[in-house]
Amino acid sequence: MKQLLIVAFAIVALSACKKEAAPLKIGYSDWPGWVAWQIAIDKGWFKEEGVNVEFSWFEYAPSMEAFAAGQLDAVSMTNGDALVTGATGAANQMILISDYSNGNDMIVAAPGIDSVINLKGKKVGIEVGFVEHLLLVKALESAGLKDTDVELVNVATHQTAQTLASGEVSAIGAWQKSVAGSKAIYTSANVPGLIYDALCVSPTSLSSRREDWAKVVKVWYRIYDYMQDPANEQEVLKIMSSKVGVTPQEYAVFMKGVHFLSKEEAKKVFEKGDTFQSIYGSTKIADKFNLDNKIYSTPQDVDTYIDPSFTLELK
Repeated sequence: MKQLLIVAFAIVALSACKKEAAPLKIGYSDWPGWVAWQIAIDKGWFKEEGVNVEFSWFEYAPSMEAFAAGQLDAVSMTNGDALVTGATGAANQMILISDYSNGNDMIVAAPGIDSVINLKGKKVGIEVGFVEHLLLVKALESAGLKDTDVELVNVATHQTAQTLASGEVSAIGAWQKSVAGSKAIYTSANVPGLIYDALCVSPTSLSSRREDWAKVVKVWYRIYDYMQDPANEQEVLKIMSSKVGVTPQEYAVFMKGVHFLSKEEAKKVFEKGDTFQSIYGSTKIADKFNLDNKIYSTPQDVDTYIDPSFTLELK
């Protein structure tokens, strides 16, 4: 009887281990700060760290939809889009700020339009309510204009380049895109910290698998350290460019438009403040934009979207 009980307890324990080892499901898409996860995936670093993960590749908007539908434990999003996702019912917390856009997000104009002021009265292709729309607002503000001074044409971000090439609009908001003869007249480099990129996790998964999420964050900084070593540059570019189907040389250009945050920089970003240098300040600005544009109607409690503890606990 004693032996049977031991076997029974062993079976129960084994089942519990299997349940605990279920993969953390993470959605990611085409942005250098998220494609970089591929380095750890390819090199087996999650397994080495003892955490089971399952990354799924999406277009950006569908990745957020999958998260909202409960198909993912976490998704890579901008801080502003984290608010939109949360306001529409999919609670999430930013536990890792990987980078901020430093030029890759841009307002791109057709030939003959050389500055933002020239956009007055023109059509601009933008995915209304998304991060490029916020960038456009800041661009127009820099020229003393409002978004009512242009005609917004709602276009999915991944289709904006084709829309500009067709001549339907005079400018677009896009990332990592160009059209022959076009020119970037304003970029995220003009407002560093406007667009932070984050790993956003559902509170349910976060509370039940905290130790595993801490390991994921730890792996991220292993990726960061690896990318910073010049000796690894060619391998990094090969891995990341292969994932998105471009050449390493093309991807090297995209990498220049992103500022990856070191642990020390990320800890400073997690300090409370009202400016773009703080994830709190940047996200409050995004909340105001979302309210002003009626993307949602209830102000969001920004603090509930941010969990700095994972980064702050790192040595």
